[in-house]
Amino acid sequence: MPVIVDVAIRKKEEKVVCDTGDVPVSVGDRVILEIDQSQEMGVVVSRERMIEKPRKDACKILRRCTPEDIKRLADNRIKKEDACRVARQKIEDHEIKMKLTCVDYSFDRAKLYVYYTAETRIDFRQLIKDLGHMLKTRIQMVQIGSRDETRMLGGLGPCGRVLCCKNMLRDFIPVTIDMAKIQDPSLNVSKMSGPCGRLMCCIAYEDKFYSEQLKKMPRVGSRVRTPEGEAKVISVHLMKECITVEFPDKQVRKYNLNELK
Repeated sequence: MPVIVDVAIRKKEEKVVCDTGDVPVSVGDRVILEIDQSQEMGVVVSRERMIEKPRKDACKILRRCTPEDIKRLADNRIKKEDACRVARQKIEDHEIKMKLTCVDYSFDRAKLYVYYTAETRIDFRQLIKDLGHMLKTRIQMVQIGSRDETRMLGGLGPCGRVLCCKNMLRDFIPVTIDMAKIQDPSLNVSKMSGPCGRLMCCIAYEDKFYSEQLKKMPRVGSRVRTPEGEAKVISVHLMKECITVEFPDKQVRKYNLNELK
């Protein structure tokens, strides 16, 4: 029975399914695989699993990375920097309205992937022709979103740590406005957005906790009985499990949840 694994390739960390063949691999191994008539270096991100029939879309793992392959990768990084300068200059020459994020060679340098963001559809025909002629390789334009761009470039989040998308996330977590509203009722979008301009991924990490806490608390606007009498709830504090209430005489007080009758 064929044995397959998932492998993340290139800067976008796109996952592809690979047939291991006779190559023993483990999670975290760097491997060379064959895909789309070229060779790529990738990182194994899943355990081996057996399937009943060979998958037509499965790539083939050729070998685990050798010291010679590592040297090749270092050489590719140098050539990639040169290719990025050429691509940036050609984009300016053609006055194309796009933002170049980065470029990335396939392992065997048979292809150059040009990652970019753009708000409108763009005609790349002349740019691809010029780049292919100057760099002597096939050019593939890849449009990405703001979250993918931030993952590729990296950086620090508001917490001061390396961005989650760069450091540990394999797949983006859906983050909704409803999640954000539970954690920040005022919904200050600027404070809850990451460098990509989208709602921060970490909002989803704590959503289950906040949702459970919200079930325990009285709703804002409802009336509750306190040791001093009935009052109206004007705000809830999920982390501290307390509420702020307003009495008919306009006095405002805070109570822990266990103090309410």
